[in-house]
Amino acid sequence: MINHHLHFANRRTLVALALCFGWAAPASSDSTADLYSKIPATPDGIGKSYMGREIAQVMGFQGAQWLEREEREREERGDLLLRELALKPGMDVIDVGAGTGYYSRRIARLVGLAGKVYAIDVQPEMVETLKAVAKQPEFNNVIPVLGSEKSVTLPEGVADLAIMVDVYHELKFPSEMLASIKRALRPGGRVVFVEYRTEDPRVPIKPLHKMSEAQIRREAAQNGLIWMRTAHTLPWQHVAIFKTK
Repeated sequence: MINHHLHFANRRTLVALALCFGWAAPASSDSTADLYSKIPATPDGIGKSYMGREIAQVMGFQGAQWLEREEREREERGDLLLRELALKPGMDVIDVGAGTGYYSRRIARLVGLAGKVYAIDVQPEMVETLKAVAKQPEFNNVIPVLGSEKSVTLPEGVADLAIMVDVYHELKFPSEMLASIKRALRPGGRVVFVEYRTEDPRVPIKPLHKMSEAQIRREAAQNGLIWMRTAHTLPWQHVAIFKTK
């Protein structure tokens, strides 16, 4: 299978299908369902539109190795992302679409053993990988959780921050998922969208796997999130930070 994200010229084909997102919460209301429409599917999409954009195809657990590729730090500058999150010891964080735990591990170190990282994934194979991570003494504050197509499957008010790294554009039910995330956060909790920039044609990612800042903010506002700021410090990605009421 071919990686749906990367579209490099003169670069080897990456056999990588990472992270499948879908998630199972309460059925959506009629008003929420009206936000979705069926459209002709493009090669990288699922034929389902949400607020004017086609939802991208998800990638499977077969791409786990790609998530841990050596060049990822250089390409994405995760160190800068973590700095933007302003994590503190004792914070509780939800990593939506945690995959192999690439960011969960880093977040776990920063929040310390007094904090927790809820590492969410819908794929049982990824959750098994996360369980292996959680068995390591330095990461026993990582809590692997099997999510569903519409929900992070967490109790109400358990976390201070939720992060989605290159994940949101693939959610089959983005409105329901954001509602689920909001429920799992404490009042004033933050939601962070990390998405490849549509605005920059130099970012070597297929168009359907990018999002503009305007589209992120439009969808977040539709779902009751309040924009705080957008960081432009990463080489390829937006870091759009919102808060709940």
